[in-house]
Amino acid sequence: MSEKLRVLLLCTANSARSQMGEGLLRHLADGRLEVFSAGAEPASVNPYAIRAMNVRGIDISGHSSDHIDQYRAQSFDYVITVCDNAAESCPAFPGPARRIHWSFPDPAAVEGADEAVLASFINVRDGLEARLRDWLESL
Repeated sequence: MSEKLRVLLLCTANSARSQMGEGLLRHLADGRLEVFSAGAEPASVNPYAIRAMNVRGIDISGHSSDHIDQYRAQSFDYVITVCDNAAESCPAFPGPARRIHWSFPDPAAVEGADEAVLASFINVRDGLEARLRDWLESL
């Protein structure tokens, strides 16, 4: 059996979009891929991202927010950027590293009542899941 494909998801803070993407892709790939996420300016995992994923039945509460430098020397088959800033500042990686960019709005930028903020995270989560499902089918 061949080695698993390695996938890195990137967004600026590695706190929401890339974290939800990592959790979703691990869940959807069911062990067929090695999945990581990172950011150029890592912050803690956003509590709303954790809540939105819990609603979906996926626990990302144990995830850490990693700096992209941790992965610069590693080889990836795919590097998926999920915010425009990460796409612009994405470094080169050794190996085949096919780059994919999906632009998703920052759900953490939404202000207002708890329900409105959580809804913005759920909307982004659902968009990520749809893209990831389509992408996995294309592999």
